[in-house]
Amino acid sequence: MIHARDHKTPYMIDPWDYLGPKRRKLLDNSWAGLFREHILSDLPVHKIASCCTDGFGRPGKEIFAALGALILQQMHDLTDEETVSQFSFNLQWHYALDVPGESDEAKYLCTKTLWTLRHIATEKGLDRELFNATTETLAKVFGVDVSKQRIDSVHIRSNMRRLGRICIFSQSIHNFLVNLKRQRRAIFETIEKELLERYLTQKALGCFSLVKPSESAKTLETVSRDLFSLVERFRQNKQVKSLTTFGVLLRVLKDQCDVTVADAGPAEMALKEPKKILSSSLQNPSDPDAGYDAHKGQGYQVQVMETYCDSPDETIREKTLNLITHVEVESAHVSDVHALIPALESTKERGLVPEEVLADSLYGSDENSEKAKELDVEVISPVMGTPKEETLRLADFPQTDKGKIVACPQGHAPIKFKQGKKGTCSVAFASEHCGACPQRERCPVKAGKKRHYLRFDLKTLRIAGRRAREHTPEFKDKYRWRSGVESTFSEMDKKTRVKRLRVRGLSAVGYCARLKAIGVNLFRAARVKRVLATLHAAPGAVFAAVRATILAVKERFLSPWRQLRDILKSATENMLYTVRIAA
Repeated sequence: MIHARDHKTPYMIDPWDYLGPKRRKLLDNSWAGLFREHILSDLPVHKIASCCTDGFGRPGKEIFAALGALILQQMHDLTDEETVSQFSFNLQWHYALDVPGESDEAKYLCTKTLWTLRHIATEKGLDRELFNATTETLAKVFGVDVSKQRIDSVHIRSNMRRLGRICIFSQSIHNFLVNLKRQRRAIFETIEKELLERYLTQKALGCFSLVKPSESAKTLETVSRDLFSLVERFRQNKQVKSLTTFGVLLRVLKDQCDVTVADAGPAEMALKEPKKILSSSLQNPSDPDAGYDAHKGQGYQVQVMETYCDSPDETIREKTLNLITHVEVESAHVSDVHALIPALESTKERGLVPEEVLADSLYGSDENSEKAKELDVEVISPVMGTPKEETLRLADFPQTDKGKIVACPQGHAPIKFKQGKKGTCSVAFASEHCGACPQRERCPVKAGKKRHYLRFDLKTLRIAGRRAREHTPEFKDKYRWRSGVESTFSEMDKKTRVKRLRVRGLSAVGYCARLKAIGVNLFRAARVKRVLATLHAAPGAVFAAVRATILAVKERFLSPWRQLRDILKSATENMLYTVRIAA
């Protein structure tokens, strides 16, 4: 049965007053207070509530606290057992999740409940909704300026072993035979005993990872032949084809081998050369979604876009929240060139789209720049490649603001300018000027039948203009802030261990990456909140200190005069009393 508390209505009697003002202040200024005040009550629990019955069965765990525990687990990079312990005994967790009671029902979370909630969240894509909801909330609370953002990717690894070609073949065959034995026992009994002993016994299977370099080619040929024979044997068997592990065999065969089918006779197989194997090939049967990057290795990559403050004043930067606005997980072989436009479209849907975005050259292709302009976003990025220094560039020709060439580098105006329907341009110059030009060996203007012509398309013109702007002080001053995203990756790894995860598979890796990004946003927001609290309290503290100093000085100098005044007053009163007695 669904169990959800109302966390928006304040308590009539605050159950946290027992903490005292000092400890309560520490909690309020930490991530726990921020989570409790702004995040907890807005968690999308309705998506999980649909999996529970209303009014029937035993009440489950309080749904807001349980869903919040999933975020805190990834935020602090905890195992399931450690999460249960923190949920049961950690005061910060109790305050963040608003769990004031002391009973087991309130402060105990079963490990199985944690597994079930995580499975539901992953299956329903709830991690994306959690990230979007918390990001939008923090942006409103802290008034984040989203007009300037930067994007880059970081390589991460799932919980898989790095395998070579021999181990990929042998492990795939092993998994298939084990699955076949469990699901299709009768078919399994028909396989040769020699093949079963080679791949099912742990001792024999472990020998594949200990192959000598001199024997690796022979062993690779053997395991590839075994895999090919299994595929050919069961290719037409519908019962075997339905097994997931048989699909893995087909993929390994396609990735690692070339199969040729003759008109008459059996098919033939040959191993591919290592250079011809695609980076999208299977890296490990236990994680079929992982890819390969020649520079960073096996695994996944996370696309991260965040806001930044480019003020030279460090005080302003300290009280400005750099908010991660977009997180997307991809296989490691996917190019960064495809990541920019989906990131801009995603942030536009949530009202967080930037006006300027800093990116490296892979993101800043001409196609991406033009699509970003349609979204009213300027991409500030260097152009890929380096032009030949001995050749005059298109940017050396003076142009108007609309890109029309008005002269050559020597100052001669063109005779004719023509632009075609497909974006091709042709500029004609007088042959008498070009024939006697001292720069004719370096100039891209070529001789024609009647005149000399400079031919180019609008894409080349745009790239030339961008390349010329790269050398301006304005571009360098803006682009220097792009490197700050590297510190974000370092912060994510140090605080949440995002670069080495405990899970496998694209959906599980994406779940962890997004919830860890929420944690980084909370850590940053709490730090900014403490800075703002210090700045707001500073004037009152200074006034109190000055007032106390003035009173201390006043007391120090006026105290002797007050003592003398009291002595004279007492002596005068005694003398008057003596006179009255004598009278």
